[in-house]
Amino acid sequence: MRVEHIYRYPVKGFSAEALEEVTLTPGECLPHDRRFALAQADSGFDTAAPVWMRKTNFACLMANARLAKLHTAYDPHTGEWVIRPTGGEPFIANIHTEAGRAAAEAWMTRFMAEEARGPLRFVEAPGYNFTDIPQKSVSIISLASLHALERAAGMRLDPIRFRANIYVSGGKEWGDFDLMGQEIQLGQAKLRVWKRIVRCPATEVNPDTAERDAKPPRVLRENFGHADLGVQAEVLEGGRVAVGDSLEAFAPT
Repeated sequence: MRVEHIYRYPVKGFSAEALEEVTLTPGECLPHDRRFALAQADSGFDTAAPVWMRKTNFACLMANARLAKLHTAYDPHTGEWVIRPTGGEPFIANIHTEAGRAAAEAWMTRFMAEEARGPLRFVEAPGYNFTDIPQKSVSIISLASLHALERAAGMRLDPIRFRANIYVSGGKEWGDFDLMGQEIQLGQAKLRVWKRIVRCPATEVNPDTAERDAKPPRVLRENFGHADLGVQAEVLEGGRVAVGDSLEAFAPT
């Protein structure tokens, strides 16, 4: 299999950012992946003592499809976060500063309207990632499996619906599930595949229109007997991964 796309999602629930290459670190997510989130006022998330919480404690596509109407970009060097709403003026804030985070909180609270359960908080906790599972992983999707889902659904499904880090071509449909428990070489990095990804209603949201125009979890269950697409992999040995690199499984011992 071959790496076709690499993405990070700096702010949970917001735009994917394409990368040509990335350096993975043992036991970590992609750099800056889900580094920030907008916490609902009633979440109780404590940045000084962070513990994993379900996605509904934060602004997320599963509950807040309107987030797909925003196109965002983050510069980790300057701290600048840009929001480009459809048909509106861009908003820019430095989210590395208290004043910038406060401005982003106010802007997003207004945008979320009734879906904001009080004033939102722009949160970050060093060493913490706002992922959908407690364990730090790299998510990988086989495009062959995605194409099988598209045929069953009778429509094209933008890969970004599924918000994975790595998309690979080649291999057989659902062949990534055969990697469960195995170690893989991904570019210069070594990972262990440990979990299939169960898909949720966030995948119903069209990333271009913000409309819920598909039912991937239901199509998966009705046609394949499960609601899974993609796998999670733990980074065992770090290294560079670039578009065009191969994914190879080590022979089972």
